[in-house]
Amino acid sequence: MPQGYLLFHLNLAFSSIKTELRPQVIEKCYWPLLRLAETRTLPMGIELTGWTLTQIAALDPAWVAKFASLLKAGRCELVGSGWTQMIGPLAAPEANRWNQRLGLQAYRDLLGVAPAIVLVNEMAYSTGMVDVYAEAGYQGLVMDRDNVRLALGLAGAPLSATPTHALGCGEPAQATALPVLWGDSILFQSLQRVVHGDKPMAEYLAYVERRAERDGTVLPIYCNDAEIFDFRPGRFTTEAVLTGDSEWDKLAHLCDRLEADLGLQWLSPSAALAAVQASLPRQARVLSSVAHPIPVKKQAKYNINRWAVTGRDDLALNSDCHRLCAALLAAGNTVPEDWRTLCELWASDLRTHITEPRWAQAQERRQALLQRLGLHDAPAAEAAIAWQQLAAFTAPVGVTLGSDDSGILLTLRTAHTALTLNQRRGLTLQSLAFAAQGWRPVIGTLAQGHFDSIELGADFYSGGVLLESPVNRARLTDLEWVQPEAALHDGELLLRARLPFAGGVLEKRLAVSLQTDAVRLGYHFEGVERPLGSLRVGVLTLLHEQLAEPLTLHCRQGGAEEQFTLDRPCSHAVAASTLVSSTAAFGATDGRLRLTDARGPVLTLQWDPARCAAAPMLTHQDASPTPFTRLKFSLAELDDTTRPGGTLRDFELTLTPG
Repeated sequence: MPQGYLLFHLNLAFSSIKTELRPQVIEKCYWPLLRLAETRTLPMGIELTGWTLTQIAALDPAWVAKFASLLKAGRCELVGSGWTQMIGPLAAPEANRWNQRLGLQAYRDLLGVAPAIVLVNEMAYSTGMVDVYAEAGYQGLVMDRDNVRLALGLAGAPLSATPTHALGCGEPAQATALPVLWGDSILFQSLQRVVHGDKPMAEYLAYVERRAERDGTVLPIYCNDAEIFDFRPGRFTTEAVLTGDSEWDKLAHLCDRLEADLGLQWLSPSAALAAVQASLPRQARVLSSVAHPIPVKKQAKYNINRWAVTGRDDLALNSDCHRLCAALLAAGNTVPEDWRTLCELWASDLRTHITEPRWAQAQERRQALLQRLGLHDAPAAEAAIAWQQLAAFTAPVGVTLGSDDSGILLTLRTAHTALTLNQRRGLTLQSLAFAAQGWRPVIGTLAQGHFDSIELGADFYSGGVLLESPVNRARLTDLEWVQPEAALHDGELLLRARLPFAGGVLEKRLAVSLQTDAVRLGYHFEGVERPLGSLRVGVLTLLHEQLAEPLTLHCRQGGAEEQFTLDRPCSHAVAASTLVSSTAAFGATDGRLRLTDARGPVLTLQWDPARCAAAPMLTHQDASPTPFTRLKFSLAELDDTTRPGGTLRDFELTLTPG
């Protein structure tokens, strides 16, 4: 007998729902859901944030009372979320912990229960979040299965090969492991299409029957939004038209048919999780990979950059959230209301199809909190720097500065670092080497002809900038002749180049410490609008001839440090479609990436996410004679949430030998 479960996600903060329509959502979507739980033997899961629960309590306290009574009677099960629907892999660890504490407190206060299972917000998963959920007391989590299988290279394997437990950070033998209840994008989308009248019932039932025979495990019949039945959020012009017939009645009829025609037995989420664990041998694994460091729900257009660097102004909003979080932590602030506000500013819905009035309200709250925490002051003016034309500049004692016969390559060497820069190509890095690593260059330029394949028949520079806007049919780089200026300031030798870029000016800076092995790359935009497209800076090409395979990348994604072995091809910056410019990125929530090879540390990259919460992207593929690996940092990407306007943040990247 096949078994299945239902899990409905309730979200009054849904991006495109106007504030004044929230009572209508409760009436048309949330009350029918409770009536379905009350009148049918469907022990469904109901997941909602503490914020949504609190809003419902204020608008319709009878709904909360009925929900509590149904929970007590075992007619449905509460599944946790947090105070808001935060994208955990993009948020600071302490903000994630507060989000769970505040959410659990709201559940206890209003419903008298604490959920045992948590749904990964927006199904945006990272290994570091496993530890956050375990610390909060959850005993299992719900995650989309399709994209985890894709991340693990299991797309063609039987479902029995899918892990049963998600490992947290650290060595596998000591790492936290939480059992996983799997959702399924195709199954829930198929149900939606039937209820919306876009797919015949018979076709759907035949599909579910095939899945039951093939999968041999509990079927996640539905695991998605409640607000799309008998209500249209207004997000897309292609939304199905309401016909006047109750879609909740259609859903109830569909559930009846699944029982009658297929003999489907309904389980609560906890019972479904227990059934899966009992029927399969324990397989505990990290559920991500270097190609998919943050698996997300549904198809490729729903990737982590949707909440990182798209929307109305994701980059600035995420940067300010990091800034606020750092200030709260520095002050030892434990005021719940301040953390609630921060969690609400970090909520996913502000970063997608948010309505104009709600966006304006969020900006007012953001500015108010910045001002109250003393962070709203104008940035301090930069100290005066005595710039000189390079030809007139005298290098300090212990520093060698010169150029080759062509005047193209500029060399700079201190006791700690050696750089060669290309003045013909925007002051890009020809090579960078550190004394601590025996002067072996680890990043630089691979000239055309380095790779055997014509697919890689180009020059691959380091330190560059690339803007691509399909909307404007534009592709701009910084690979132009420059005449750099030089200066000494605060223990650093500075070089800068200014060049026209996208209707404004791009100022690139390079700062070489005279006392340490730190090198800083800076990108400042004057009069450059945030593009309707992608803008990637700090593009770095690794020189594999100087490295010992395998390479491993280390970073934090909302929790403790994770590690990713570069053991498979990945291309985060490849477009998912003509309207979605990328497919993946790392969270790097503390503004740091570390690269190691078989010999040890190779390179550490650091930046301040409170100033610019850029999205790091990786390209890696096997090639001859060496692998091809590049890192880049995105300040903007294109997808269906991108809107004109917003702001660019200057980006500064520090490189050290690890």
